[in-house]
Amino acid sequence: MSNWDLGSWLSLADSPYAALPAIVTSLGIGLLMGVERERKKRTLAGIRTFPMTAVFGCLLAVLSQHGSPNWLLPALGLLVIASLGFLPLGREAEENEPRTTTVVALVVAYGLGLLSANGLEELAVAVAIIVTALMYLKPELSGISQRLDRRDLLALLQFAALTFIVLPVLPNQGFGPYAAFNPYRVWLMVVLIVGVGLAGYFAVRMLGERVGTPVLGILGGLVSTTATSLVYARAARDNPASVALSARVILLANLVLFVRLALITMAVAPAALEGAILLMAPPLLLGLLTVMLRPRHPANGQRETPALQLSNPAELKLALSFALVFAIVLVCSAWLNDLFGQRGVYVIALISGLNDVDAITLTALEMLGKQQLGLMPTLLAISIAITSNTLFKFGLISSLGGRLLALRCLPTFVVMLLGLAIGLWLNLIAG
Repeated sequence: MSNWDLGSWLSLADSPYAALPAIVTSLGIGLLMGVERERKKRTLAGIRTFPMTAVFGCLLAVLSQHGSPNWLLPALGLLVIASLGFLPLGREAEENEPRTTTVVALVVAYGLGLLSANGLEELAVAVAIIVTALMYLKPELSGISQRLDRRDLLALLQFAALTFIVLPVLPNQGFGPYAAFNPYRVWLMVVLIVGVGLAGYFAVRMLGERVGTPVLGILGGLVSTTATSLVYARAARDNPASVALSARVILLANLVLFVRLALITMAVAPAALEGAILLMAPPLLLGLLTVMLRPRHPANGQRETPALQLSNPAELKLALSFALVFAIVLVCSAWLNDLFGQRGVYVIALISGLNDVDAITLTALEMLGKQQLGLMPTLLAISIAITSNTLFKFGLISSLGGRLLALRCLPTFVVMLLGLAIGLWLNLIAG
């Protein structure tokens, strides 16, 4: 049994009640799923049937451990549970709730009872929570396919094929000058960046019209801070009444960048996470403080949130473009690091940061992992890229959104860069 089982606490392992913890777990799993089904007015199974089904599976698994063949009883039990789908159900109940989901959920509950009896209680509980959430979120899930167009689905299929079919066969070794180009590592980093972007993209597609300004800024920042800034800079230009709201979305999206980079560091170079948190926390907290303290000055027409139209991060063109940029930054960084040392990497960070922070961040972390850069030079390169990117975006916001939008964004951008300097200073003290 697992290390958190009640059996070890109550010393039941060698007693006739050794299976009791698994039975209790099965009962809890069944109750969890049954409560959700009981919400339906009329259904095939509810708060009593689901617990009994899970316990039934657990008991058969326990009995099968003392017989031969040990798969026979669980198999017969599965047939019994599955046959419930063929029981007659009144027309009214059938129209109210089709039986398919309930029957499948019963089979799952039965299987989770089997898992519990075989010492996999933690897995069984986790699966039960996921399945219950799937049943409960039916209205939200049923609308996803309507909100995604054909282009989105095609992009997902393309990216899934490249990730799960192409990635495993890519060579995991360095090529080219300084062996800096590793096809497997490059595409793995693409998967990481696109995965974060996809989470934000689908959240925007499903929730964008129903959430408030803070959430919209956060979601937009997960996908692309630059794209979000451009969308709302244009909105402020077209509708001066929306300047305050647009500035709020832009600033929140740019603050999310620090969280995103910390998550990337945790995934790529966990050893640098402490330094990354020291670097990212001051600009994030100070920036949030200035956004919250800034008066909103509501005006007519400001309540309308402009639609946030973003490109799907999983589109093949975007994914390959990032892979190309990342590979170029990798090779150039290795070359300039060889010629000029750390200063060469800083030059690349300054230039590449104008367009994208992710590529140089991943490059610096890769070089840190190969011991080509120390921790402080890595953090300094990332800081230079963030500074370059922030100044570039401020220029875009000023030119597209106008003077009023620029003035509303300027204090937070200045505070963010000051916070970045504080983060570097904290790392110097700690290191």
